[in-house]
This record gives sequence, structure tokens and C-alpha cells, in this order.
Amino acid sequence: MSAYALAHVHSVEFCPDTAEYLERIDATLDAFGGRFLVHRAKFETLEGSWGEPGLILIEFPDYRQAHDWYHSPAYQDILPLRTRHMVADVIIAEGVPTGYRAERRHDRR
Repeated sequence: MSAYALAHVHSVEFCPDTAEYLERIDATLDAFGGRFLVHRAKFETLEGSWGEPGLILIEFPDYRQAHDWYHSPAYQDILPLRTRHMVADVIIAEGVPTGYRAERRHDRR
């Protein structure tokens, strides 16, 4: 079942460090089957307080791959390039199985 790394970006300072981070992140994803689904794309806030610069969403084959990518030496090596210049909330979330129906969820109290 797919898993996702999601970043709600509050602010970002574009500088040589962030440019280097962007140049290097794709290589860290490859070994874990990660791929960008959303990266600073056009969006509309329908509820809440999400604002620019926005949202980043990366898909992985499963939760373990997402977890292992974030904690990998390759990603940890470039992480400070981002965290010194970006304020964001970052999570990893497991997706739902094919055929999932929200109506069934209420039975799991």
C-alpha cells in the first residue's frame, strides 16, 4: 500500500543551500521508489489557513520505504540544506488500500 511524505510549507528562503537541496533530492528518492506528485503546484485553499509557498507530496511504494528514505544517510546529508531555510510541517502517512470506502471507517471506534 502506498505511503506519502507530505510537507506543508510555511516559508522558504531561496538561496544556494536550497538550490543544492533541490539538485540533490531526486537522487535520494530513487533507491526508495519515491516520486514527486505535487511540488509547489497551483492550489486553492478551500478551508483552513494553508498559504504560499504551499505543498509538497511525494509517493512511495509503502510506509517502510518512505520511512527509510527520510532516515537514510543520503537524505539526512542534505536535510540541513532545507531546514536552515524552510519552515514546514512534514509527515509520513500510510495510504489506504484499493477499494477503500470511508463509510466503513465509522465501524472502527
